[in-house]
Formats: sequence, structure tokens, C-alpha cells
Amino acid sequence: MARSKDKTPRPPKEPGRIKQMWQVFQMTRRYDSNIVLFMILGFLIPVVVSIGFALLTSGGGWTIALWAVAGVLGGVLAMMIILGRRAEKAAYSQIEGQPGAVGAVLRSSLKRGWVGSEMPVAVNGKTQDAIYRAVGRGGVVLISEGPRTRTARMLDDERRMVSRLGGSIAVTVISVGPDEDAVPLHKLARRLTKIKPTLTKAEVLAVNNRLNSMARKLPIPKGVDPAKARPKRA
Repeated sequence: MARSKDKTPRPPKEPGRIKQMWQVFQMTRRYDSNIVLFMILGFLIPVVVSIGFALLTSGGGWTIALWAVAGVLGGVLAMMIILGRRAEKAAYSQIEGQPGAVGAVLRSSLKRGWVGSEMPVAVNGKTQDAIYRAVGRGGVVLISEGPRTRTARMLDDERRMVSRLGGSIAVTVISVGPDEDAVPLHKLARRLTKIKPTLTKAEVLAVNNRLNSMARKLPIPKGVDPAKARPKRA
């Protein structure tokens, strides 16, 4: 008898780039009814501008054709940029207002030069309001998730911790919540990049490490034994 060979199952084949883009477009269209209009405009404007420029500056057929090709390529690139931006906005709109939404942004959308964690540095167990921290060239940024009236005290505590480092470290406070002037979730990452740089790359790492070290050394309240702590029954 021939021995039966064990065949290891092959991992499912990942969809191609075009199929992935189509899936992203389908998802975005469900939550953004204007995506088709914006993508059409994004494609047509570079094409019209390129052809119009070619007609005004030269009369040669080959020159017009080259400008037309350049316009088409520019239109396709504009469509991809628009799709990416609108898809990101649609995705964040699904989690906006939920606990941990800011952490999802810090995990996936932080620009280069910034250090942050999806885990908050302070949480209100009753209301689920939280404070997140990011450190970058712009200094220390404290991001509140929840109404300002409920997060003000936690923000003050975190400011005092930063002040223990000494020096003149810039501290910026950003609110993501129901307040009228709060920063929308999909604009949070771009808001960080607009902060004026005040630290070098080496200082960013030093400040972040120092803050993490201070957080680990926070004293445990008297009378509490972590080994004997039990969760409260509902």
C-alpha cells in the first residue's frame, strides 16, 4: 500500500491589490454617499487641466497626447488619495464616541517621530473617560477621551506628572469628545503633526522613557494588597 502523504493546508490566498481597493471602496460607499462624486472630480480635474495647458502652450499632437497621459495618471493618483482619506474617515466614524477610540488612532495612525500607546495613562472606571499620552517633537500631548467637565481632574494629575521632569517641556491638551470645539477622531493624527517642534529625537525618547518609568513607580494606596485584591461582584 502506498503511504498517504500528509498535506498541510495552504493558507488562504490574499486578495490582489485591485480587489482590496474595490473592497475598501465598497465599505466606504456604505458610509459615505459622496465618495463617488469626489473620486470623479478628483480624476477629471487633473485631466482637464493637463489637456487645457497642452492646448494653450503647444499645437503638436504628440505633446497633447503626452499631457493627456500625464493628466490621466494624475487623476488616478488623486482618486487613490481621496479614497484613502475618505475610507479612513468612514472607518473612524464607526468607532467615534466609543471607549478606546483614541487608542485605536494612536496604534494605527501616529506619524513618524511620535510615540504613543493604545493603552490610556488614566481611566475613570465609572464613566470610561480616559487620558492618553503621546510624545513627539512637539513635546507631550495629553488627549482626553470624554467630556471636558469629567476629564479635567485627570488632565491636571497628568500635567503635574510631566512637570516633575523639570525643564520647559511643552504640554498640549487635545480633547476628543462631545464638546463643540473638540477634535474629530479622524483629524487627531493630523492635529499632532501641526504642533510646533520643541524637542529633538533623542529628547523625545528620553522624555517618553522617563514618563513610563514614573508611571511604573506610582505608589500603591495604603491598605491595598494587590495579591489579595478581588474583583467586585455585580
